Amino acid sequence: MLGIIGAMDEEVSKLKEIMMDVDVMERASMDFYNGTIDGKNIVVVRSGIGKVNAGICTQILVDEYGVDAVINTGIAGSLNNSIEIGDIVLSTDALQHDMDATGFGYEPGVIPRMKTSIFEADEGLRKIAKECCEKVNPEINVFEGRVVSGDQFISDKTKKKYICDNFNGLCTEMEGAAIAQAAYLNDVPFLIIRAISDKADDSATVDYPTFEAKAIEHSVRLVKAIISEI
Repeated sequence: MLGIIGAMDEEVSKLKEIMMDVDVMERASMDFYNGTIDGKNIVVVRSGIGKVNAGICTQILVDEYGVDAVINTGIAGSLNNSIEIGDIVLSTDALQHDMDATGFGYEPGVIPRMKTSIFEADEGLRKIAKECCEKVNPEINVFEGRVVSGDQFISDKTKKKYICDNFNGLCTEMEGAAIAQAAYLNDVPFLIIRAISDKADDSATVDYPTFEAKAIEHSVRLVKAIISEI
């Protein structure tokens, strides 16, 4: 069974519309839609925004449904000048840019007393996603690299520079690394899919509402294709 998480209704509503034989369960103020798409067993859920919501959501998918893998779909801000608004980023790994235990001697982003703070995405899922994206979104580019997450909407060039300088990410958002950490702790494969909605700088508050819908369209089209392939 595949679990699909989106932070916002807009990121999962189109998937819910095409589900068959749906059963809905509410947990932690989240509605989990359990059904089928193209004959595949799928659970689709809106987690809500932020790392805590995302982590709780992932754990429920594991505990209640025993999911075999988790895909997190959504939008993000670009951290690389080559990645334009509308393009897709597929995670090779993920980390939390706002984890800060430097006062105890840890590097920025390092989670104290864990074996790793960089959570590797599933290579097989990423390969399928790349091939699907090239087929269903031929008008855009698809990139593979690190997704960095924090409970912050990045819309300041100084903050963007700090994240770029320290974490080597391709895009920044607010849920992916929490889902990645929960998946890692439960030994469940995951993939983060992000369509770029803004440049994560001083223009972000202008770009985001303008390009959000188009970015979501690209990511939803991709997720539908992945479901058909797996």
